[in-house]
Amino acid sequence: MLHLFAENFAYLICSICMFVLVILWLQSGLDKITDYKGNLSWLKGHFSKSMLSGMVPFLLVLLTILEVSAGITALISIGQIWIYQSCEFAYLACTLSLLALTALFFGQRLAKDYAGAASLIGYFAYVVLVILLIHFCLEPGSMCIA
Repeated sequence: MLHLFAENFAYLICSICMFVLVILWLQSGLDKITDYKGNLSWLKGHFSKSMLSGMVPFLLVLLTILEVSAGITALISIGQIWIYQSCEFAYLACTLSLLALTALFFGQRLAKDYAGAASLIGYFAYVVLVILLIHFCLEPGSMCIA
């Protein structure tokens, strides 16, 4: 009985963690879609003195695709965790999240926005902790699932 509770609790916690990624990436990506001109204008100014200045429109589209993909994958992972007791999409959502965060971190450092870059480290650590949760609590043979 205790084992079943621990397993379901692990699924619940992982689902909540994935929901946080859904909120993070879909809000950010949809904001870039709905206010493309505003985001583009701000980013052009932000990167005006960096080597990325001429690539901002292209990079904005790429980042938007990456963020929306991470959010949708995290959303799908919630269903996969509960219906199939599987974590493939959760791992993929975390991988896409780490890619997006690395791209954002790289851009902030190039733009010399060191405070903005530093603020991303908390998100990066969060995603790494979620990966560890999935690996140690939801994989077959782990502490929660025998």
